[in-house]
Amino acid sequence: MTYRSDTHFFGRPSRRLFVLVLLLLLAGAARASVILIPMDADSQENHLKAYGITYWVLSKKQKVQWLLNYRGGSFLLPDGEPIRSECRIRGVSFEVLSDAEAQQILDEISSPSRNQEAVILEKAPRIAVYTPKDNAPWDDAVTMALTYAEIPYATIYDREVLEDKLPLYDWLHLHHEDFTGQYGKFYGAYRATPWYIEGKQQAEALAAELGYSKVSEEKSAVAQKIRNYVIGGGFMFAMCSATDSFDIALAAEGVDICEPMFDGDPSDPNYQQRLDYSKTFAFTGFTLERSPLRYEFSSIDMTNKRDEVPMESDYFSLMDFSAKWDPVPTMLCQNHTALVKGFMGQTTAFTRSEIKPTVLILGENRLNGEARYIHGVKGRGFFTFYGGHDPEDYQHRVGDPKTELELHPNSPGYRLILNNVLFPAAQKKKQKT
Repeated sequence: MTYRSDTHFFGRPSRRLFVLVLLLLLAGAARASVILIPMDADSQENHLKAYGITYWVLSKKQKVQWLLNYRGGSFLLPDGEPIRSECRIRGVSFEVLSDAEAQQILDEISSPSRNQEAVILEKAPRIAVYTPKDNAPWDDAVTMALTYAEIPYATIYDREVLEDKLPLYDWLHLHHEDFTGQYGKFYGAYRATPWYIEGKQQAEALAAELGYSKVSEEKSAVAQKIRNYVIGGGFMFAMCSATDSFDIALAAEGVDICEPMFDGDPSDPNYQQRLDYSKTFAFTGFTLERSPLRYEFSSIDMTNKRDEVPMESDYFSLMDFSAKWDPVPTMLCQNHTALVKGFMGQTTAFTRSEIKPTVLILGENRLNGEARYIHGVKGRGFFTFYGGHDPEDYQHRVGDPKTELELHPNSPGYRLILNNVLFPAAQKKKQKT
């Protein structure tokens, strides 16, 4: 039997079915033009690598929408087989939506009755980690998070900072660091260990190379440069001892607070009274720890004030902000849980009464009177301080093995770090704080 050419579409059933299926598939593909990366607790296989996917898309000069308070802070990405493939390779859960489905979500988010907002992320921020070049006997949660999420970063240290290289970067993380020139206050327990002796010698040699007679003076100059970087529009993130030691160095500008075992001469008389709290970013009214044998910088830290807090009940809660009116703190608090496990560090948490009133508390344990996660504005820039050393190692000690993030792909504590990494990518007109 033969068929006329003008009726072949309606001829053999098998051919008719094939064409119909093909048309349906093409129509479906045309509608599926958006990828949703869900960030709620039940839908996402790997929260941490989801940030890496988002950064990767931004690095391809494509925009992303961050859906604040929608399913744990989900991301809307442009659709494309390369992005789908990258999600599969990295083990990141995703959903393919039609334009109509995506628009419906955006319409719901825009409703005044919902505490949600869609923030446009425009470009991948250039990231720098301030960290020494030597192999220090501890690990840094931020570099581990960046490496695991596959987000590229550069490492810089004192030389690069003093040579004004900071403006090359949008976001700066301060590694576990002591900006006071007291070598982390490790003197009491570790002064005879090879790593402490070698680290002190290296720091003194670097300070001399850079034209300073003391490490404390060189670190103070570095702190001033970082301060200026933030004031000029930079984004700074610090954890553990880099938080309070940075502010102490700013307050003690021009004042010798170091004892002879640190810098070879006595500290200034009455140095406590000479601190200038107007120079600090976050803290005020704090008292310095004078003893070189004590592993503590000042009264800012809550570590020794919280001995009765058992690990099993050590949590802090994230604050709830208005997504439409306060998108910046809302971004920084995006998570799939409002309750985050606590963790220790040289600087574990911050004394609430010593935090400036202009600084936002993002995470707190109100029963202990402590803040764990704070944020503020300085000039044209922003800073975030996060207490503790490693969100998945409750009491990380010197020499302990590093955390393997493959075992913690959905860590709420590490998500807070990565929120800060993406924060500089946000469209500036959305920032209302």
